Amino acid sequence: MPATLSPREVVDQLHQRISEGRWTELYELYAEDVVVDIPLAKPEAEHVEGRETIRKHFGAAEGFFALQVVGDRIVHETTDPEVVIAEFDYEGRVIATGRTFRVSNVQVVRVRDGVIVESRDYHDHFAMAAATGQLPELVAALSPQE
Repeated sequence: MPATLSPREVVDQLHQRISEGRWTELYELYAEDVVVDIPLAKPEAEHVEGRETIRKHFGAAEGFFALQVVGDRIVHETTDPEVVIAEFDYEGRVIATGRTFRVSNVQVVRVRDGVIVESRDYHDHFAMAAATGQLPELVAALSPQE
């Protein structure tokens, strides 16, 4: 029986699979009852529950983005043996337009028994919206309505 992956190894696998475009395999790194919060998502925070929802979430990105984890990727181990904090950048390309972008990210990830059970993901959603051509809509959605 293979050894259970450590939290650092699970995050390493997640970033490697993203960089290799293995979107359909990402959900395998998440627990059945996983909870993922994306508090800085715009126009409002996102809350995702369950492996099947995660599978669909990543499935929507396949064919839309090509991403590479680049630069100085740092994974901090914490006093909680289940939790790591990853700091990294994505260099991405919107497949339909060829437009490129770079996005800074922080993930706070809890891993238990070799799978992600909880994650809080902080991404630069404005940079992503600009790259996808959705910045005007995002700004309009965030503007006070009269």
